[in-house]
Formats: sequence, structure tokens, C-alpha cells
Amino acid sequence: MIVRRFVIPDIHGCARTFAALVFDVLRLHRTDTLYLLGDYVDRGPRSREVIDLIRSLQSDGFSVHPIRGNHDEMFLQACGSLDYHRLWILNGGLTTLESFGVEEPCEIPASYKRFVAGLPYYLERDDYILVHAGLNFKADDPFADTQAMLWNRSGEVEPERIGSRKIISGHTPVSRETIRQSISTGRIYLDNGCVYAPDPDLGTLTALELNSLSLYFQTNID
Repeated sequence: MIVRRFVIPDIHGCARTFAALVFDVLRLHRTDTLYLLGDYVDRGPRSREVIDLIRSLQSDGFSVHPIRGNHDEMFLQACGSLDYHRLWILNGGLTTLESFGVEEPCEIPASYKRFVAGLPYYLERDDYILVHAGLNFKADDPFADTQAMLWNRSGEVEPERIGSRKIISGHTPVSRETIRQSISTGRIYLDNGCVYAPDPDLGTLTALELNSLSLYFQTNID
């Protein structure tokens, strides 16, 4: 049996859209592998439900591998840092607080914080590097700069430094046409800004199947 490998970026609180993509469009099987590129929270209305669904999939025996995004980092740090708290609120954190039914980040249940704290910054596979934002190729070791993995927007790639593998990222919303064009390059962008519906160029949640390089789109239903 061929194992399908899917990658989905930047869900941003769009739990219904995420569920529709996974169950109705992809029809995910337990023999498949699902990689998630971070930013599960903020902006959309159902951040808590997104994390609940990811954890439920994992507990139900699905092979789901989430990594950390910059919004997840802000979610994690907002309780203990005033600077992070301000940054988080400016970037959609209030919708996350509302989804948890609380007023302050320190009131978010610890199990959710433990889940986010356990997320890696990137994943390496034989043919791809999966990362939320990008890598810093100006550093001696591109895998040492975790801030770049969360925030980088340069698009720079030096294939010879990463074993000639392609980088797959989210973080920066781009049009569906830009996504399609990037598939044949060394830097694949997958974020179509699901949370920004009804923008004519954005507003869908994307999935890429790595073996066939097939793209799937689910319109925002949140």
C-alpha cells in the first residue's frame, strides 16, 4: 500500500475548514502521514478546537506530525512576557482567548500549553525540510536559528547546505497560482491565507501530497 504524505500549513483557528479538508477532501487514512506547518491559533474563531482536533487525530492512531509556528510561540510565551503578550494581542490573540473562554493567556489550560511546548521547530525528511517560515542561510548552521524558522520571510534557499532537499513552508500568505508555481522550485509555499476569506486571491486551506505533488484546496467555512 502506498503511504500518502500530506502537508497542511497555517490553520489559524479554522477548525471546521481543517476538518473538512482532512476528512472530506483528503479522506485521511491511518496509513497516511499528515504534517502540519504551525500557526494553529489566532485570527480564526476556533483555536481551541483546532488543537483538540489535532490531539484527537493523534490519539485515534493517525500519523500526525505538527511543528511550531510564530503564532504558536506567541501563544506559549504570552503568559510570562508582557512584550509577547502585546505582540500576541496585536496579531489575533484575542480570538484565541475567546475560543478558550478566558480573558488572560495565563488562564489557558496547561495541557494546551504543554502540547505547544512539545512541538519541534522543523522536521527533516529524506526529500524535504518542513518548517513554518524558513531557514537562515546567513548563519553558520541554518538549523540553529529557531527565530528564523518562526519568522523568516526571505525565501532564500541554498540547496547544497540542506542535502539538495526542498523547503516547504507556510507563514506568508500567497495566491493559489503562486503556490502552484512554487511546486516545481526548491522553495514550496503553501499558505493561501485561509483566515483571510473572502479575499479573491486567498481564503482557502491548502494541502500538498508529497509523493504525487497534488494540491488540494478547501474554502474557509468557519
